[in-house]
Amino acid sequence: MSRIAWFHCFNGTAGDMTLGALVDAGADVDSVRTAIAALGIDDWSLQMQRVQRCGIGATKADVTAPEEHHHRPFREIRDRLTTAQLPQRVRERALATFRELAEVEGAIHGIAPDDVELHEVGALDAIVDVVGSCAALESLGIDEVRCSAIAVGTGTVRATHGVLPNPAPAVVSLLARAGAPAHGVAVDLELTTPTGAALMTAIAAGFGPMPPMTVRSVGYGAGTRDLPDRPNVVQVVVGDRSESTTAGGEGGQPVRVLEANVDDVTPEVLAHTVASLIAAGAHDAWITPITMKKGRPAHTIHALCDPADAATVAAVLVRETGTLGLRAATFERWPQQRTVSVVDLDGHEIRVKIASGRIKVEHDDALRAAEALHLPLREVLRRAESAAAQQAQ
Repeated sequence: MSRIAWFHCFNGTAGDMTLGALVDAGADVDSVRTAIAALGIDDWSLQMQRVQRCGIGATKADVTAPEEHHHRPFREIRDRLTTAQLPQRVRERALATFRELAEVEGAIHGIAPDDVELHEVGALDAIVDVVGSCAALESLGIDEVRCSAIAVGTGTVRATHGVLPNPAPAVVSLLARAGAPAHGVAVDLELTTPTGAALMTAIAAGFGPMPPMTVRSVGYGAGTRDLPDRPNVVQVVVGDRSESTTAGGEGGQPVRVLEANVDDVTPEVLAHTVASLIAAGAHDAWITPITMKKGRPAHTIHALCDPADAATVAAVLVRETGTLGLRAATFERWPQQRTVSVVDLDGHEIRVKIASGRIKVEHDDALRAAEALHLPLREVLRRAESAAAQQAQ
């Protein structure tokens, strides 16, 4: 079974609202505080309180932190997250969120992402909101995050750089990078903040209505203001869905396939491009030989990725091949449930993927062991599969 968290951002979203919603849905507050404390940052506290927002009971996450006179750059946040003792998914989700913020803010202001020292990246309350939300997802055992269309307000907002249009430039850029659906609400209020938008666009596997699931819990995270005509909350629905759904059934995971035709790229560059696409976040990348106009032999380079990663993967495809254009299509995929185990073969650790009726040895691990042990690769594969099968019994 796969556990899903679907965020309904019908009235926008923010970092503290996301955290409050997950705690309201059952996330353990002590686990959240422990994860934040692992960063080694002092002078903060996190409290939860029950509030009412237009008749709906919700949880308000209150972060208390001193007014900071300097803002931490992204590189410092990245280093703290990399070295902190955190569960792997907490670290990866938090890094992805801050990376989205840093890249967007850096592009807006014309500086390198590592050097971004803006409020939404470096302020202590944003760090607590992001890391706390990722820790809350882990506390609930969330394997996949989905999100509805995101509501944004109108008018203007006041930020460090003065009065800005609402939605703020960073919010619009984050939504555009992810291809996230959004809609305006006639409310002169910052309904969606950059931190809230970054959390959704960085970690959501897709956007749309609530996916098929067996609902286990629901939570509401409150914003600061109590609006007169609409609840200032974000809703999260937590449920279970089987990952064994067959192709053509309901609940497929939306993915983007990016493609480019090239007739002037060497085989060495093609191979490097495939590796670079996967390193950039693509689920898979491959090459198909084709014949183009005038009978020219050529290749199509394909990359399969989450919609949220499409902009990043597309940029790598353009950069590495020099293509003058690419195309994209949206599909669904049904990944089957699998676990990753490690077996020991004469002192060499080999990763093994185990699915229903299938054991797949990690080729690179097996190859290194074969070379070190002076054994045929097929013998190492056979012995690793056998060890994994015994270990799974």
